[in-house]
Amino acid sequence: MAHSKKLKNRSDMVKAILVLLPSVVLVAVFVYGFIFNTIYVSLTDWGQGAGLAEHPVKHWVGLGNYRQLFSGFIYGRFRQDLVNTFFYSVILLVGTLFLGFLLAVLLDRKIRHEGFYRTIFLYPMALSFIVTGTIWRWLLAPNGGLNLLPTFLGLKKGEFLWISSRKAILTFNWQHLLSILFFIAALVFLMLLLRAVRNRIHRKMVIHSALFSSSLLLCAISRWLLPPLLPFEEIHGFNLATLGILLAAIWQYSGYTMALYLAGLRGLPESIRESSRMDGAGEFTYYWKIAIPNIKPITLSAVIILSHISLKMFDLIYAMAGADNANTGHPSVNMYLTTFRANQFAMGAAIAVILFIMAALFVIPYLMHSHKQRREG
Repeated sequence: MAHSKKLKNRSDMVKAILVLLPSVVLVAVFVYGFIFNTIYVSLTDWGQGAGLAEHPVKHWVGLGNYRQLFSGFIYGRFRQDLVNTFFYSVILLVGTLFLGFLLAVLLDRKIRHEGFYRTIFLYPMALSFIVTGTIWRWLLAPNGGLNLLPTFLGLKKGEFLWISSRKAILTFNWQHLLSILFFIAALVFLMLLLRAVRNRIHRKMVIHSALFSSSLLLCAISRWLLPPLLPFEEIHGFNLATLGILLAAIWQYSGYTMALYLAGLRGLPESIRESSRMDGAGEFTYYWKIAIPNIKPITLSAVIILSHISLKMFDLIYAMAGADNANTGHPSVNMYLTTFRANQFAMGAAIAVILFIMAALFVIPYLMHSHKQRREG
């Protein structure tokens, strides 16, 4: 009896392996195999000579392509693209989370025709970035769309160039990038330190004090002792032409965050709301002090997913502003131009690897947090 059961278990295991094996092989080859091949290509000079030759000659250059991207004379556009990516991510996150939560609160008040409004808010999610980009390109045209709205009030037509403006704000010199990053890190650790002091957690106080001091020290060293990243001044900042792209992206994804938040709000026990009312809390206090802390995991999930999406805005930018509009640039667009127009395959692969690392910076902490939550609970 025991022998037959053992044979059956072994047979089930063999069947399971045979079922899973094709998927494992395909993922290993077409996902991880291509990732490692891209990393390898990024460490060569493929494209410096005849990139499209049948047997192209490749030489190992190590991190030379990455050094060129961050400090080369002709790669200023890539560096501006990185700055654009930072603002794309931050503003997309803030805009969609705020607007999505606001819409969720409105629907959570059980208004009439809730299903109709929920469908209206979610509808943009059903559209592709290409369709969204085409629609908003018409709306943001210099002589139409939003710029004509003031004329309905008898005012002068708007003149703002939503996707072609050359103006930039919050500018900084790329030579001082390291010192700026360390200064921002110091501010973050200072906030964490103050939080630890307020909660009287001594272990975190020691850790955050050390990290805060180290960040300040590195900021001073990179500012006054290390040579600058570039031998010349290069100004980057928040280009106002990205506002049009951000407007379209926020419009498309605010419905998604609305659905997440609405599910979270509806999942809270009604007794919590009733208790808060009995304690004299108003609606604002309930959402600010009770609801938002209780749906923190939903916010974290939305942040990770939207951050990942902000790194894949190629089709939206391409549809709205075109690939050659440097003012709305993004590393993914730059990768396309570098790889498939300039045939600089190694440099394009290096940009792809940088995008991959940026995506990993968002995804890996989320996976670690989820794994920790599963173990705890």
